Parts: sequence; C-alpha cells; structure tokens
Amino acid sequence: MADHQLPAIAYGGDYNPEQWPEEVWADDHRAFGLARIDTLTVGVFAWAHLQTAEDTYDFTTLDAIVARIVAEGRRIVLATATGALPPWLAKAHPEVTRTDFEGRRHRYGQRHNACPSSPVFQRLSAALAGRIAQRYAGTPGLIAWHVGNEYGGACYCDNCAAAFRVWLRERYGSLDRLNQAWNATFWSHTFTDWDEIEPPSALTEHWRGPNHTAFQGITLDYLRFTSDAMLRNFTDEKAAIREHDPHTPVTTNFMGMYRPIDYHRWAEHLDLASWDNYPPNEQSQARMAFTHDLMRGLKDGAPFWVMEQTPTTTASRDVNPVKRPGVLRLWSWQSVAHGADAVLYFQMRQSVGACEKYHGALLDHTGRTDTRAFTEAATLGAELERLGDAVLGARTPARVALLFDWDSWWAAEISDGPNRHVRYPDVVLGYHRALWDANVGLDAVPVTADLTGYDVVLAPLLHMIKGDLTQRLAAVVARGGTVITSFLSGRVDSDDNAFLGDDPAGFTSLFGVRVAETDAQPTDVANPVTLTDPDGGGSLTADGRLVMEVLVPEGADVIGTYGADFYVGEPAVTRYRPGTAAGGGAGRSGEAWYVGTQLAADGVAWVVQAALARYGLLGPHPDVADLEVCVRERDGVRHTFVLWHGDAPVEVPAHVAGTDVLTGRVITVGETLRLAPKDVLVIRER
Repeated sequence: MADHQLPAIAYGGDYNPEQWPEEVWADDHRAFGLARIDTLTVGVFAWAHLQTAEDTYDFTTLDAIVARIVAEGRRIVLATATGALPPWLAKAHPEVTRTDFEGRRHRYGQRHNACPSSPVFQRLSAALAGRIAQRYAGTPGLIAWHVGNEYGGACYCDNCAAAFRVWLRERYGSLDRLNQAWNATFWSHTFTDWDEIEPPSALTEHWRGPNHTAFQGITLDYLRFTSDAMLRNFTDEKAAIREHDPHTPVTTNFMGMYRPIDYHRWAEHLDLASWDNYPPNEQSQARMAFTHDLMRGLKDGAPFWVMEQTPTTTASRDVNPVKRPGVLRLWSWQSVAHGADAVLYFQMRQSVGACEKYHGALLDHTGRTDTRAFTEAATLGAELERLGDAVLGARTPARVALLFDWDSWWAAEISDGPNRHVRYPDVVLGYHRALWDANVGLDAVPVTADLTGYDVVLAPLLHMIKGDLTQRLAAVVARGGTVITSFLSGRVDSDDNAFLGDDPAGFTSLFGVRVAETDAQPTDVANPVTLTDPDGGGSLTADGRLVMEVLVPEGADVIGTYGADFYVGEPAVTRYRPGTAAGGGAGRSGEAWYVGTQLAADGVAWVVQAALARYGLLGPHPDVADLEVCVRERDGVRHTFVLWHGDAPVEVPAHVAGTDVLTGRVITVGETLRLAPKDVLVIRER
C-alpha cells in the first residue's frame, strides 16, 4: 500500500449488519458519522448466508451492506467470509472438520473447526473468496481484503497425516536425512517408509501433552507443518482474489504473540500486517508496545493495522473488566505511536445473542450515542481526523533490535528439561520491559533480519541457531556494537538436536564463555546474583530463578556471581570485549553479554541500561515509570508521542520543541508538561 493512499488513520472496525434488520442500519450510520467512523470491516463470518449449498450463492444481503457503506462514503475492508464453516458444509463433507490431539473427530460447531488439509475445505474456501472478489473488486472505497479470521489450532486427521508426509518429503528429501534430523535411532524409531510416519498425537508420540511428545524433532516439525498448512489456506484465497483484483492489499488478522502460528513464515505473503489487540489486563502497556513492534517487524518496519480491539470489554475470559476512562484513547494512540495506520474495533454494534453478546461495542444494546464508551470513541475519532495523514507510512527510527523467533519458542518449551516452567515470551518480555522503561526506540525483528543498522542487539533465550546467525551477531560486536543473550541460548540446531563440543554454535567464541553445568530449580527458589560493573558503573543484587548456568569465562569478564548453592561465587553473568572495533564503533570495543539465569526485572534492567549507556541510547525520562515516549518519522518530519499510563497527574520537562497536534499548544524544550492520568501528546517537532 502506498504511504499516502489513505486520507487519515483508518478508524472503525467489524460491522455485522446482517445480524440486524435494515431499519437499524440507518441508525448505525448516523452514529458512525458522530464518531468519525470512516472504515468498516464486513463479511468476516458470512459464509452461511452467502453460500447456502455447494452450488448456490446469494449475495443479496452483502450487496445491500456494501451499497449502503459506499453511499455513506465510508471505506471498506471486505472479508472472504471463511472465518467459520457453514453447517451444510460439515454435514455434506464430515471430513472437513478437525480431529483433535486425542484422536476425536469433531462434529459441526465452534468456528476454528476446519481441517486445513481437507481438499474440500481448500477448494470451497478459495472458490468463495474468488466469487466475492469477482463481484466486489473495484468497489469504491475498498481498501483491503480480509482473508479468514484469526488462524489457529491444529488437526491430526488422516488428511493432515498425508499432507505432513508430503511436507516432510519436501523439507528433507530422503528418509536418511529425516532420520538424522529426528535422531531416529533413539527408541528404535528409524523410518523405512514415509507412510510409517504419524502426526505426534496422544495416540502416537504422546509424552506429556501436545507440547511434550517424546521426539522433539517430530513435534517441532508438526508445529511448522501446521503453520504452513494454514498459510496455504491463506495463499489459496489470496490467489483467488488476485485473479480479479491485482492491487488492493490482502491481509488477515494476527494475534500478536500467538504460539501456534509462525507469523514470520507468513509475513512475505501479506501485503500489510494486521493484528487483534486484546491484552490480558490494564497493566499490559509494555506488553502491547512489544507486540505492536513485533507486528511492525513482520514487514521490515512498515506500518501495520490494529484490526480489532474492544471499545469497552471482552467476553472471553473468566473476568472481563471494562476499560477505565481514558484507556481506550491512550491504547489507541499507543498503537499509532508504534506504527499503526489503522485503529479498528470489534465490534460496531453489540450482538444480541451467542458468546459475544456481552463483548464490548461502539454501540451497546441500547444503541445510545451518549454512553461513556461512545463519547470516548467519538473524541478519539475527532483527534485522528485532526491528525490527518501526518504520520501515515511514517517509520519508527531505532538503533536497538530485539530478536524474536518462533522456532526458539517452540524448541525451548517442547524440550524435556531442564525446566518446564521457563516460558519464552516471559523471558523476551523481561528484556523488552527494560528497554521500554528506558524509552528506547526499538525494532522487534526475526533472526533473519539485517542487523547492520543496530548498535545494540538483544537475543534472549535464543535457543535455536539457524543459518549464519552466529556470524551476523559476531559482526555486530566486531563493528563496535553490543549483543546480549541469556541462558539456554545457542543449544540446538534447526533440527532441534544439541550442538556438540565446547563451542556450540560458535557461542563460546562469540561470548567468551562456556556453560559448565545447568541447574534448574522450582519457581519459589531464588539464587541471588551480585552484579558489579568493573568500569565503575555500580553494583546490584538481583534474584536469579528457574535456570542457573554455571559459566566458565574464556576471555570474558565476570560481571555477576551466584550467592547460594554449591556454585556460590561462580560466574552467572559475563561480558566479553574481544578487541577494538575497526570500523563503525569509532574505536569503541564491541561487547557480548551472557546472562546465565532468569534475572529478576531489576537485574535485567541493570544489564540492559549498562549496554545502552555506552551508545547514549537511554531515552527521555527513564526515571518516570509508565511514561512512554515514541517517535514516527516521514520525509524528515518527526512526531513525538508522549503517553502517560499512570493513574495520577505527573509533571515532566519537555525534551523536544514543537506543536501538540491534538491541542495546538506550542511546546518549548524544558518547559513543564503537566499530564493528566492516561494523557497523550502528539508533538510535531520543529
């Protein structure tokens, strides 16, 4: 999508007028006008009424919905309607429903219930997408195609087993290579025929549930296969769309840090990244910031869309609190600050029944436009209108990269040992939190990303090393940059087999340290780690938990030592300075930090801030908790977003000069900014 194709940040969301009589539609659109809603996503779950039998299509209702939106001058995100199966399809073709991990064939129900390997599903879903594209391509205001909905889950049926074998043939080429990759001599698992291979289910390789089967290589490959199988569903529908519309962007709504689908494998097939932002609680501002950055990183820093967020409350959790005053506005602006070019809701009008009847909406069951939720949404709409296209397509400059890798996530968590309580997202989020608290601009990128533009690269729990990653990390250090990694990193290759020797994956050479022993302890056991900067940067004692690696320096300086157990006094954290940089480091020696335990937040912050300080990368106001500062830049024009997540007023000195777009206030450097709870400034810098 061209940077300036849209006149402003897209604002609106999921609209399901087929659930309501047409006389309600006029009221809806009057309300949309009051709230400055300019974009509507329609048809996401419309399969059952668009196609009532295999050879019978009926577009009467969707024609009327689209015509009304066009007449009102609003923009359209049109779905392919394949987000849920219609009942007739499951009855006519029972094999289209999934088989679960326990081996049970599902009957009709739910929404994520289609087998991705079913030839019937593949054929009919692509056919429907093609029919819709043929009919509506070129519709005025059509700005994107929305394929499927929140892809996820897994199937273990015979169709998937057959497709898995095909996938394995393509990946490995021969049974000898596959047996090597899976270490198949273990437990007499050497395969002599492709048809001997079964999906890892409760009936086959069951060990301790879907994530802990006996053969990690098989489990890892089935996770990869499942992600690719659903990707094929997406690309089949996209191809059907492209037969009729070669230009309009095609996307689907991701779910942030969602374990079952490797979004990096999908990224090249999307024209723009979009995701649904439903954080676990109201203290999730740092987590949301990271997930926005992760979604932006899918397309090499290009802007993304927030396809869904709730205006008020979700309905899918045990407890579903309402968003407090100001939170909707604050979180929406946070998404824009991190690169969103669309801020969309689920949903426009509250459902009358079923599981989402209490899910929040712009219009609740009363349909009133004087509710707090509607008033806040309308205020935000007016502010986005005021911003116009000023940040559309704008990038987020960063000199810090945080690596995220689904393969490392899967491999670390399916491993039998050393500690099943280790959670990959928790470790990554711990390091991100230290960056977020320091108000550092960062990119969350895949392990395949170009790292040449970054001064500091964080790679926590980088369990799996693929390709030339070690060499590219070493290049960062060689030019004067800093790399930080953590415990359980550099342990396995792309087949999930352990590296052999004293220099696994080249990590000993890169970090100047090797791991002598790996201890694991229950969640309630802590080992204090004393951190001391030999350059005079101070000291701190922080807890280490879950995994404690005993480190042997081979050139690295000892920065942290354990305070308990038989390895008391042994190294826990090291820093290696292999020499003076020859190039971009301006004479500064590069650094490689290794953190051998899951440090508490204060310990992680100590390490991260020590690295950032060398490059002058500590952002504004790092001492003010929950004050977030972000920058978007386009054509040399910078907009600084100041986001106050606190519950009480705060005063801080302005660190940039410019004009607050939202109020017109002129701001000078050093003047006092008085921020109300949940306040937002968008400063166009001078």
